Amino acid sequence: MPTCPTTRQRRDGSRSIEVMKNLTSVISVDDVLEMSLDELAVVAFDRARAAHGHVVTYSPKVFIPLTHLCRDRCGYCTFAQAPARATAPFMSLEDVMQVAQAGRDAGVSEALFTLGERPELRYDEAARWLAARGYRSTVDYVANAAQMVLESTGLLPHVNAGALYEFELRQLRPVAASQGMMLESVADLPAHRLSPDKEPARRLATLELAGELQIPFTTGLLVGIGETRQDRIVTLEAIAQSHARHGHVQEVIIQNFLPKPRTAMAKAPAASDEEFFWTIAVARLLLPDEIHLQAPPNLSDDPTKLIAYGIDDFGGISPVTKDHVNPERAWPAIATLSAECDALGFVLAPRLTVYPDYIATDGFLDDAVRPHVLAQSDASGLARHDEWYSGAEVTPPPPPTTSARTSAVTQILARYEPGYRFEHAELVTLFEARGGDFNAVVELADHVRRELVGEPISFVINRNINYTNVCTFKCRFCAFSKGPLSLNLRGDPYLLTLDEITERVREAYDRGATEVCLQGGIHPNFDGEYYIDVIAAVKAGAPTIHIHAFSALEVFEGARRSEQDLTTYLSRLKAAGLRTLPGTAAEILDDRIRKILCPDKLSSDQWLEVHRAAHSVGLNSNITIMFGAVEGADSWATHLIRTLELQEETGGFTEFVPLPFVHMATPLFLRGKSRKGPTFREAVLMHAVARLHYATKINNIQVSWVKMGVEGSRRILQAGANDVGGTLMDENISRAAGAVHGQAMDAEMLEQLVAPLCRPLHQRTTLYQALA
Repeated sequence: MPTCPTTRQRRDGSRSIEVMKNLTSVISVDDVLEMSLDELAVVAFDRARAAHGHVVTYSPKVFIPLTHLCRDRCGYCTFAQAPARATAPFMSLEDVMQVAQAGRDAGVSEALFTLGERPELRYDEAARWLAARGYRSTVDYVANAAQMVLESTGLLPHVNAGALYEFELRQLRPVAASQGMMLESVADLPAHRLSPDKEPARRLATLELAGELQIPFTTGLLVGIGETRQDRIVTLEAIAQSHARHGHVQEVIIQNFLPKPRTAMAKAPAASDEEFFWTIAVARLLLPDEIHLQAPPNLSDDPTKLIAYGIDDFGGISPVTKDHVNPERAWPAIATLSAECDALGFVLAPRLTVYPDYIATDGFLDDAVRPHVLAQSDASGLARHDEWYSGAEVTPPPPPTTSARTSAVTQILARYEPGYRFEHAELVTLFEARGGDFNAVVELADHVRRELVGEPISFVINRNINYTNVCTFKCRFCAFSKGPLSLNLRGDPYLLTLDEITERVREAYDRGATEVCLQGGIHPNFDGEYYIDVIAAVKAGAPTIHIHAFSALEVFEGARRSEQDLTTYLSRLKAAGLRTLPGTAAEILDDRIRKILCPDKLSSDQWLEVHRAAHSVGLNSNITIMFGAVEGADSWATHLIRTLELQEETGGFTEFVPLPFVHMATPLFLRGKSRKGPTFREAVLMHAVARLHYATKINNIQVSWVKMGVEGSRRILQAGANDVGGTLMDENISRAAGAVHGQAMDAEMLEQLVAPLCRPLHQRTTLYQALA
């Protein structure tokens, strides 16, 4: 039996390697029928890897068997029961919520509603139960139950309600992230003789309607219930054709028939491995690449063997509930399945019930469902792997224990040396690293850090002064600013007087600060002279303190309101006493994303031009990136490349400061438009990849303890970072967004933070000069 091939070997009687390669791009039914199973396996495996890589997914879920009653009498089914064998016609809403809550407590993301089809049309008990509670039909009840689960627990419902009409699919769309119906076979089979809802035309109509309604849809084949290979091919072609029209088939399940006692097919033979494996491979070759291919892991004694035939997903696995359709088959342990995947060179990763492409594409998620999907999604559109998020008091997850490495990451790291110029696609690949790839990126980043800047961890004693929270701009990620539409939110608007700024600077200097960092909203009454006056107020409080102030937006607005070009205005700021600029207001230097985050703010080009002008007049600055809200690795790569290009031109950047999006109180998240910030894996990779990317050009990578917390900061200091930023004294912006890590951390607290790393903590100036 084939194993997952890493190289093609010519077998006796097989086609040549050249022909096999050609078949990976164009496959016809005639090709498929002429190929042996071994040949099919090689080509299907290659097709699956080219399309979906070496990440194999599964959906952590709970199964909610809403009713075991069904009007159909399929010859192989033990799920369907007569009323006399059921304790109640339907699960109560209380029982549904109990299962859903147990799932949420166990960390699952999906609630799979399984049920028989239209039992009220066969059983009076079902019709009376529904009518007594005000429901018109089983679909009406499942819609209500799904809505309760979605809104009360955040679990994402996936509804398998069978063959439905258009109005029923529409009814479920606002309460279910995805829907499904096993097509099984388009052939008329004896197994479906007493099952009106299994009539092929009826089910094909449902598949087509789901496409017209843009519902992310799951369907599949049941192998071994009396159909032929030709029947399976016709069924796969029907799925492919419907998907070609609508793009809605997110996954196809290939399920093997296993005979069960007390069914009409109890004595029928199980689907043979030959037929099962053949169907998986053929499905991979005949279906469009973007459709994911799944086989249930509990129906095979060796589930990872199925990877060799082209699957990229194991479907739903529950830590809480059994497989109610196949109760005799236990779920594999995730740790065991993960280890077996790892041994074959694959990473097992959790996903959501809706696949990434359907999260990223407009129209496939109802507005009522999308916020719940985003809240559970990582930047790749897969499931968040843990409970950590930036700004919260949650222990970060441990590093991966798996060792599987992909050739893509291995090859990139093998040719890397400090100063290497990454291509955009290479950065994206590194940002998406998981498992052994993740560990390899982190280890190399820390090695490069050690080579370039050594063991010391640096910090600056500083104070933040956010002199106003009044702002005319409408950044959707900002929980700090106060505008006309937010006067009743997040406290009162304020504007510090110049005397108050002076006093705060004096206090900071007396407490040992060498730097004061000033930033604020864009007040409607400010003109360009205001920022000159702020500098004067700072110098009145401490003439020698380093003034690190004004985001690119503040500089841009100051120049505009002064009717001066950037170079002239920045020269005036420098002459008044400004020493360096922070890199804030960068967010993501990708204008597609800025239209979502901050549509009225300066553009990517304008941010870069402010810093280009600053560098030209002798003002250094840093680079920030706010990541984890709505964008993905593609935008991160763009940001890193554009800033490196400017650094190569000017040499004026001193450090890179990743700022993970703190979501809790931000308008964007509260309106259901963003994720919960980056995952911990993504936050670590942002620092590690940046270390590799900027090496020899920008050698200081800072971790924000406000965003990452103490333990998170320690981990990142082992992933390429060498600086913990400032003591801050007053940090208001992250706190306004919901961060709980404190507004100040003195030198003694920073010593405690770095002590477990056995590396020295050194105080520095803003420009990274060591202080005794």
